[in-house]
Amino acid sequence: MKQLAELVPIILFFVVYKMDGYQLDLGSIHYQFDGIYTATAALMAATTLQVVIARLTTGRLEKRQLWLLLAVLAFGGATIALHNELFIQWKPTIFNWVMGLVFLGSQFIGEKNLMARTLGNQVSAPYPVWTRLNYLWSAYFFVVGALNLVVAYAASEAFWVSYKLYSAIGFTLALSAVSVAMLAPHIKETEIDNTEAQ
Repeated sequence: MKQLAELVPIILFFVVYKMDGYQLDLGSIHYQFDGIYTATAALMAATTLQVVIARLTTGRLEKRQLWLLLAVLAFGGATIALHNELFIQWKPTIFNWVMGLVFLGSQFIGEKNLMARTLGNQVSAPYPVWTRLNYLWSAYFFVVGALNLVVAYAASEAFWVSYKLYSAIGFTLALSAVSVAMLAPHIKETEIDNTEAQ
């Protein structure tokens, strides 16, 4: 659910991008939407707001959310300041590759990998399951990062913006479904164990 909520800024980025050329007139305020630059500003604002809301509602901030915010602000700021869309186009690749390295590195550092640390309190699964799941997520981040670059350089900017939205939704749903399928037998076992413990 949390990952789906993280799609909101990307959806807003897509919507604002499609408003290229639209003129906003609010009394003394006149603004013309400027394609990817206005969309990038909207992405930065929406991501910041999302992190603030998450902090206020949960009382804490996950490292992943903080790194995502910093990446959006850094690459988005460079895009707007230098008027060069390549910075925001590279952001998903850099962020995904860093996440891939974090997941991969967690396999060799500490007693539990990142997936086991994240979901281990909710689902009781054998460590080999957590290992496979952790490698799956790591591979996912590397592949998605690479595909983003292929599309950014091989296709038009408009196509990349659409790809960013639809691939984010599609890949997130697909990875979530595979993850649930891998954990499903152990979720049932955990529920049975909890029921017996009561």
